[in-house]
Amino acid sequence: MTKVEAIKAEIEKLSFQERCELNALLHPLPDDEWDKQMRVDAEAGKLDWMIEEAERCEREKTAREFPRPRE
Repeated sequence: MTKVEAIKAEIEKLSFQERCELNALLHPLPDDEWDKQMRVDAEAGKLDWMIEEAERCEREKTAREFPRPRE
C-alpha cells in the first residue's frame, strides 16, 4: 500500500468534524470582509458580551449544547 493509499484509508475513518478540520487545513479560505470586520470588532471588545453571556449560562447551568451537524 502506498502512503497516499494509507492516508486515504485513514481519512475514511475520520468523523465529520475531523474531515472539516482537515479540509480547512488543506484548503484555507482567505478572509472576506465579514471575517475582517469580526476580527476588528473582537479586538475592540465589541464581542465580549458573548463570552460573558456564555460564562453566565455555564455558571447558572442554563447552557445548552450546540446542535451537532449530521454525519
